[in-house]
Amino acid sequence: MARELGAIGVRGNHDFEVVRWHQAMKSGADPPVIGSEHYYVASSLSTADLKWMYSLPWFISSSHLNALFVHAGFVSGIRLAKQNPRLMMNMRSILPDGTVTSKFFNNWPWARLWAGPQTVFFGHDADRGLQQYEHAVGLDTGCVYGGKLTACILPERRLVSVNAKREYFQYRRKHFD
Repeated sequence: MARELGAIGVRGNHDFEVVRWHQAMKSGADPPVIGSEHYYVASSLSTADLKWMYSLPWFISSSHLNALFVHAGFVSGIRLAKQNPRLMMNMRSILPDGTVTSKFFNNWPWARLWAGPQTVFFGHDADRGLQQYEHAVGLDTGCVYGGKLTACILPERRLVSVNAKREYFQYRRKHFD
């Protein structure tokens, strides 16, 4: 649907896994023994949909909006061209010792460290819900878990949320202090 609408997007962790499964299938890999949603998605997408998914960048920069768009996050102090794609798709926290992790550590969201000047819009952190920092806005409000779907209307940066129609996946919280 996103491709058909002409939408643009960034590659996230689930997109990455679908692309990985597609590459494995092209190489002759056997289907997974235990069901994999990513495998089933990869095997059901059209050629045009797969081409669109392969084309998704790690991030989008808009000088007009003075904004960056990424699935999960950036490490402050590292040039955009040098950011690690795995972290851009998976990170949630940066610990006091500088360790970047995909785990949720309550007091250590990566976005608290982002110094700008561009504002980053990101997701992948439903545990924290809506996050608003001077130069970072986290929009993951847990729609897939029955929460809300949140968007930021640009350029005015107006936040809009709607309730999920239902819970699509049961949430497994893994909190660390």
